[in-house]
Amino acid sequence: MTVAIPQHIDLAYDFPVVFTRQAFDAANPVLADVLARAGDGPHKVGVVVDDGLAAADPGLLGRITAYAAARADRLTLAEAPLLVAGGERAKSDFSVVETVWELTHRARLCRQSFVLAIGGGAVLDAAGFGAATAHRGVRLIRMPSTVLAQNDAGVGVKNGINFFGRKNYLGSFAPPFAVVNDHALLATLPPREARAGLAEAVKVALVRDAAFFHRLEELAPRLAVLDDEALEEADICCAKAHLQHIASGGDPFELGSARPLDFGHWAAHALEEATAGALRHGEAVAVGVALDTLYSCRLGLLGEAEAEMTLALLERLGLAVWHPALAGLDMAGAIEAFREHLGGRLHLCLLAGIGARLEVHEVDLVRMDEARGILARRAQPV
Repeated sequence: MTVAIPQHIDLAYDFPVVFTRQAFDAANPVLADVLARAGDGPHKVGVVVDDGLAAADPGLLGRITAYAAARADRLTLAEAPLLVAGGERAKSDFSVVETVWELTHRARLCRQSFVLAIGGGAVLDAAGFGAATAHRGVRLIRMPSTVLAQNDAGVGVKNGINFFGRKNYLGSFAPPFAVVNDHALLATLPPREARAGLAEAVKVALVRDAAFFHRLEELAPRLAVLDDEALEEADICCAKAHLQHIASGGDPFELGSARPLDFGHWAAHALEEATAGALRHGEAVAVGVALDTLYSCRLGLLGEAEAEMTLALLERLGLAVWHPALAGLDMAGAIEAFREHLGGRLHLCLLAGIGARLEVHEVDLVRMDEARGILARRAQPV
């Protein structure tokens, strides 16, 4: 006998993404107010901090502890904040994930408790995976400390670590309880890291919002020197576009084909793997976006003037559109690896104009190689 019982679940999930400054100033109510969404406190909070951030901001751990003391009606620290490896080291093994698991076990954090993860996107990804898999989900509050994490990775619904030499091979879809973007934390960033995050802003503007793209062109002289106000404006606009896509794209858990935010990412992921992380994610995205922009142009989908505007904007922001690792990249293999990671049929986002996208399901490798050749010649000294 066969019995089929239909099952349908309507799921609505809200999480705030708050931009603020000096989140651990006792007078700043943002974090306490975020916790209050879970009801009266005090709420037990375990904190993990990117060690690179802690080194750049030696007073941070003290401010976290002082904030908890000042806001004792809303939160109790489970124990002193823990330092975890920052950068791609965070995703290269299980160390950060295990730190979170051990924290939840040792401090008896439950599904009503919180893990507060503070750091770059890699730390948020790894700590988020730990929180999502402890007790099948301890509430996570992300506090991103890089431009890229504040406008992209930190506001999304995914987490994960690298495994089998592949980006994000292990992970899950688990929306955070909240995201608190403290713009003041960006002051701790080396210029290279701050600049790399701008690649995601260009990407999201290209696939979703022509007005934002042209605003980035206006802001380019100030963004190139990492002007604080310009950076904050670009950061907020990018995060807003990212969030709108997750909410309205119709496929927040990526079961189908709605993946425009992966524009340029098949090559970016392959370049990160090929350079063992020496190329930052944002830097790799800039090269990937440039490559897929030129490929769109070679297919006749995008005008040459628009393609040149895109490459010029990336370069004006100080982002290279070429890396030597691209020369030897097995493009067919990289595209197949990307398809396998997403599952099913290949869905590749390309440009049909500035702010307009379309999907293709096959790649003309000859045209793609032509696009690579154009980037290589562009990188040669005049």
